[in-house]
Amino acid sequence: MGNLPSDHHHHAPASEIEERVKKLEALLIEKKLVDPQSLDKLVDTYEHRVGPKNGAAVVARAWVDDDFRQALLSDATSAIASLGYGGRQGEHMVCVENTRDTHNMVVCTLCSCYPWPVLGLPPAWYKASSYRARAVSEPRDVLKEFGVELPAQVEIKVWDSTAEIRYLVLPMRPVGTEGYTEEQLAELVTRDSMIGVDVLSAGL
Repeated sequence: MGNLPSDHHHHAPASEIEERVKKLEALLIEKKLVDPQSLDKLVDTYEHRVGPKNGAAVVARAWVDDDFRQALLSDATSAIASLGYGGRQGEHMVCVENTRDTHNMVVCTLCSCYPWPVLGLPPAWYKASSYRARAVSEPRDVLKEFGVELPAQVEIKVWDSTAEIRYLVLPMRPVGTEGYTEEQLAELVTRDSMIGVDVLSAGL
């Protein structure tokens, strides 16, 4: 099995809606109504920038404000909405916190349920059948393929997102960031850390 983050050969079958979107996209490009490069840039923006920046702001606030952190862990949907993030695919959110003893990881075994308001568009590997199957059966091996090697004593919990509940991982705050502002902390947070396949460090 290849390295998951760059494995684009084992995608889950496209849904009917995804197939329609692809056909519409091809038609618009064919009629020169849409520039392919502009479309790619737009998708990249929502997959890597806009959405994950929202989630990073949520995480950074939880790191500096313990009251917010407690609210996030008890009612993530309301806490996230209090920062102005919410909407479709984010109606029922649950936040799970990484600690020294527990590492959380999110998957959607049936399709690709994903919290769009805080993470943007799901990456291709998240939708891949290889990740969806192996994240549950061999999470430690999958994490190694992402470059994350956890001590044997750390328990790995895998959370299965559904149409009813979507999960956000609250990663551990990196050591050595005591003097960082909330904005600087948010810059450290990666999309993958909020899915649980990355461990953060302060070395930027």
